[in-house]
Amino acid sequence: MMSPLTAAKAAFGALPPTIETFYYRGDSASHEHELMDWLRDPEREDGPKRRIGFAISARMSDALQKAIDAVPEAQWQKLNDESDAIRSCAEVAFVPGERSEKKDSQPLRYIAIRIEKKQGHLYDDGSRVRHFAVVTNIEEWSAAKLIQWHREKAGTVEMVHDVLKNELAAGVLPCGRFGANAAWLRLAVIAHNVLTALKRLALPAEYLPARPKRLRFLFLNLAGRVSHHARRIHLRLAALVERIADMVQAFEALPVPV
Repeated sequence: MMSPLTAAKAAFGALPPTIETFYYRGDSASHEHELMDWLRDPEREDGPKRRIGFAISARMSDALQKAIDAVPEAQWQKLNDESDAIRSCAEVAFVPGERSEKKDSQPLRYIAIRIEKKQGHLYDDGSRVRHFAVVTNIEEWSAAKLIQWHREKAGTVEMVHDVLKNELAAGVLPCGRFGANAAWLRLAVIAHNVLTALKRLALPAEYLPARPKRLRFLFLNLAGRVSHHARRIHLRLAALVERIADMVQAFEALPVPV
């Protein structure tokens, strides 16, 4: 909750002028009246003069919890069936009295999420059901589509941080000098971006979820021997033919400057 409106203005201000459609999705730290008022106002200051569709995790108040509890069972729509829980969603008729919404503004749409543990499974507090909610101004999407789109924000940044810290050496900075540490971190980020580009531009689709450690053992740290014969240079790799075929495909797919 450190100035989310300031961050949102900077983010939208950094977009190129060719962008014509705008969306915003955030966690409960974005459930803040100044930011939400700014997002809802098409004539906003320091921002695009267009509609911004948003979906934000709502803070669970007693009033919102009561409104969710009042939703009939028939209105809950199953999203997916996980190994130990069932996710469902439902529209909630709720108009909050908090400052996060102006009294004279059009009521926003609230969608509740119910995560119900299967029989034999309980949360740490002994309950079987937990509720969450998303507040949005997007009316044209179904509840399931909006929840899926909102969930796509989660975990991506945390996963990048995990990769940078634990697989690309950004977790332990080399010295006590700020500039050197900044350069070290930037090199780790560049390495992450290069590997991501390699997976998206050149390698087969099966390697898209591969982390740097897997790529290192599959492609980057292969043992090989360079030999010279009949005025030609040969490279012999200690790898399966299928793996070498993937490497050849990657080299051919990579954009090479002319």
